[in-house]
Amino acid sequence: AQQPRAEIIIDSEEEILAALTKSKDKSEAESGAHPSGKLAEAERRHEAEERRRATREKERQQKKIEEKSGPTVSDVAPDPEVVAEVIRKNAERQRKLQEQKEQKQRKPEARNSDRLSTSLGSIGFDPIAGAPPPIKAGGKSEAGLSKSARKKAKRAERTRIREENIRREAAAAVKEFQAGTAMGGARKRRKKRREDNVTQTIDQPIGGIIEVDEMVTVEALANLMDMPVNDLILALMDEDIAASKNQTLDMDTVRTIADRLGFEVRVVIPEEEALFAEEPDDPAVLATRPPVVTVMGHVDHGKTSLLDAIRSTNVAEGEAGGITQHIAAYDIEVQGGKVTFLDTPGHQAFTQMRARGAHVTDVVVLVVAANDGVKPQTIEAINHAKAAEVPIVVAINKCDLENAQPDRVRQELTQYGLVDEAWGGKTIIKNISAKMKQGVDELMEMLVLQAEMLELKANSQKRARGAIIESEIAVGLGPVAWVLVQNGTLRVGDTFLAGSSFGRVRSMTSCRGEYIFEAGPSTPVAVTGFNAPPDAGDIFIVTPDERTARNIAEKRAARAKLKRGPATRHMTLEDFHARFTGQEQKKLNVIIKSDVQGSVDVLRTSFAKMGNEEVSVQVVHSGVGGINESDIALAEASDAVVIGFHVTANAKVQKMAEQAGVEIRCYRIIYEALDDVRNALEGMLTPDTKEVVLGHAEVRQVFSSSALGNIAGCYQTGGESQRGALARLVRDGVVVYEGSILSLRRQKDDVRSVATGFECGIKLDKFDDIHVGDIIEVFKIEAVAKTLDQETS
Repeated sequence: AQQPRAEIIIDSEEEILAALTKSKDKSEAESGAHPSGKLAEAERRHEAEERRRATREKERQQKKIEEKSGPTVSDVAPDPEVVAEVIRKNAERQRKLQEQKEQKQRKPEARNSDRLSTSLGSIGFDPIAGAPPPIKAGGKSEAGLSKSARKKAKRAERTRIREENIRREAAAAVKEFQAGTAMGGARKRRKKRREDNVTQTIDQPIGGIIEVDEMVTVEALANLMDMPVNDLILALMDEDIAASKNQTLDMDTVRTIADRLGFEVRVVIPEEEALFAEEPDDPAVLATRPPVVTVMGHVDHGKTSLLDAIRSTNVAEGEAGGITQHIAAYDIEVQGGKVTFLDTPGHQAFTQMRARGAHVTDVVVLVVAANDGVKPQTIEAINHAKAAEVPIVVAINKCDLENAQPDRVRQELTQYGLVDEAWGGKTIIKNISAKMKQGVDELMEMLVLQAEMLELKANSQKRARGAIIESEIAVGLGPVAWVLVQNGTLRVGDTFLAGSSFGRVRSMTSCRGEYIFEAGPSTPVAVTGFNAPPDAGDIFIVTPDERTARNIAEKRAARAKLKRGPATRHMTLEDFHARFTGQEQKKLNVIIKSDVQGSVDVLRTSFAKMGNEEVSVQVVHSGVGGINESDIALAEASDAVVIGFHVTANAKVQKMAEQAGVEIRCYRIIYEALDDVRNALEGMLTPDTKEVVLGHAEVRQVFSSSALGNIAGCYQTGGESQRGALARLVRDGVVVYEGSILSLRRQKDDVRSVATGFECGIKLDKFDDIHVGDIIEVFKIEAVAKTLDQETS
């Protein structure tokens, strides 16, 4: 059947071309009755655009309805006939796509033959019949089409296909919308069920034990509690705490929410736990170590003088004001052995430093002056020693003085549980004179005996551990810290961790100024190599590597920064009163710089105790080292006073401070710093007012003046009346006026005051209702300076 068809097409080709030429006139005639191709195409595009616009408008209207009423579940059920029609059309579309794919794979001759067959069919020629369509008299076929007509037909077919695609996309969008609204309803139902579950979960404690770091986020805490993070956020909101899942919670908040949900909180830091876990020592490697003796007592009772007598040096004269400002560490050879002494300040402001010394000591030597007895700092030292559970040896000093009463001191000490062995107690008490070096040798014998009774041992073969005694920034060396090695051996090159500081031991110096390469137990050394000055009292430990030390130090620094963050302070009644009366709390801003960290801590603590609800000290910044340009810039910006303790400012910094109007105060004795700050605070207090009565005058006659009004003719019965002074008019025991004296005269002369026994004329300011027999009381208001010890009214 294919061969005849090909022959017919070839034999009739000339006739077909002739027929196409003859049909040109007919196409031009028909073009007048039908719109041109361009116009029809424009109309079709316009109609398609209108349909798309209508579809978008319908979608917008549907969205507005959803926003007002919320998502709803579609109730439209699919029509089986529609579903079948959709399936049929989809199969037909797949078939057409397959045919198009096959046509593209045909040879060029076959494609040309197909195009020619299509052209013959478009003009009405039936190749199977083998004859062309009949031709009319005009030379045109009834089914013949012009070239423009064929183009028009193709455009119509493309438009139909495009519209079909649009309808298919619209139907798919409708289905997707219906599915989405149904899912939206499901989401609402799931949300309601979840909220109900949250309510039940929060009301009913979950229980369990959770181990957390000091820094934990809401999301991490929810994972530890095995509950959704949104449930935990809702529980926090019930506690009036607004937090996101990435927000860090402090331990107080963690414990609060954990108690509510029935959890027990255990704070652990895995790296630090592993690092600080001590393995039991083999008794075979333990060796006797020297005792660490801390000398405590009240200020100026002779602690440093006792150490001078033991060391045969003269340290006391070098202390500012005769007061030990820092903890000093010494190791001294005593009777063939070594004893490490810690000399702590006696002033009450150094409570923290003295407490740190008590926690690293084995024996406490309590120095009490025989002529002064037990003082507040003596009692405080006793409490620190008892809290540390260390034995106390009492040295009653200054027994060489004429007014010394050592027995009275012994009697006072019995009130605090320190009874002399000679009196039947268990406390060693010796009379000494550090200045005359009397009784010092006997005291040292008692210390050695006490140390032998304690059987102090340490393992020198393990990594070193110890405590930071003091830290500072030394010129040319950077951060330097005095470390008391308590166990193990510290060597040059060891990596270490101390609080939030870390580093590697670059050098070690003994208390005698000698460079050493290793330090055993009970040895105080000055260590360099810190990245930052550590705090006095921090635990010092040698780490396996620097990476471990750095990681733990950075975590500690981050936790410390979080704790130092702006704390939320609740408003008190005094705050509300101050706000509404315009009397906000006055703050004295200060910047503290010191040579060692311990002194910085002492000053901060002392300043924090000063003030009341009206005035207070605010430490803007504190640090170790000299006063520099950045301190002056910060002081200028915050209107602060720079306080330097054992540090100074160079000429450049002083000139900068003078130009900026910043005051720099440098001190070497802590008494003076505390007194000056206290005086400054008292100067900021609003003074109290006191009424002082100046005198009384009796009204005996009333004069009228057209210019001044009523004038009281008075007799001064007591005190004096002063022009411009305050006055009140008392009638029958009732105050009817309170104001001031506008004019005061004797006879016709203006006078400044009138003494007792004289007559005078008094004109009260803006008051004329004066009667005979009234009493005019003259008074003034005086300002009385307040002190911080007084309660503000």
